[in-house]
Amino acid sequence: MRLFLASSNAGKLAEYMELARRSGVSVELLPRFGELPAFEETAPTFAENSAGKALYYSRFADGAVLADDSGLVVPALGGAPGVHSARYAGPGATDADRVQKLLREMRGKEGAERRARFVCVTAVAQAGRAIAVASDMAHGLITEAPRGAGGFGYDPVFLFEGLGRTYAELTRDEKNAYSHRGKSFSKLLYMIPLDNPAPS
Repeated sequence: MRLFLASSNAGKLAEYMELARRSGVSVELLPRFGELPAFEETAPTFAENSAGKALYYSRFADGAVLADDSGLVVPALGGAPGVHSARYAGPGATDADRVQKLLREMRGKEGAERRARFVCVTAVAQAGRAIAVASDMAHGLITEAPRGAGGFGYDPVFLFEGLGRTYAELTRDEKNAYSHRGKSFSKLLYMIPLDNPAPS
């Protein structure tokens, strides 16, 4: 099966391509994605943004469209950054800017106050019709400072307790096996009909 990813995030594309490769599914960027009118992710939940994005971009694709909405949820910050994870530090901010803002907000917080979870909701739609929506999460702690050189986004400050390392310190295979995105995508594959073979 071939899925067109509705995203301009290079890190996200790389993860989905690797996850898909192991599953016999191919993931490609949606053709001319950058030229299409952007979908405004203004809904208050990851699920609404993910499904809405998949449905919206499926109108421009000749095939099934994969979209997700994911982010970091910190209960001690009232759930922030949450659905605003990508926009947490304002327009034009870099991953490093967002991480530094998060660490500033976490100053003085200790123990259980540093608990966090990564959430991902994935959706597939075709021709304006939803096919499947799945979600999962990963629990961890916010570190005092960035650690590791891999991953993207908030990965350097998200300590995955199961392995005692940040997402940015994990190998690609480890992250794919344990991450919110990997688990959500695996669920999604069980829910969609694999009758849209990729071209040979």
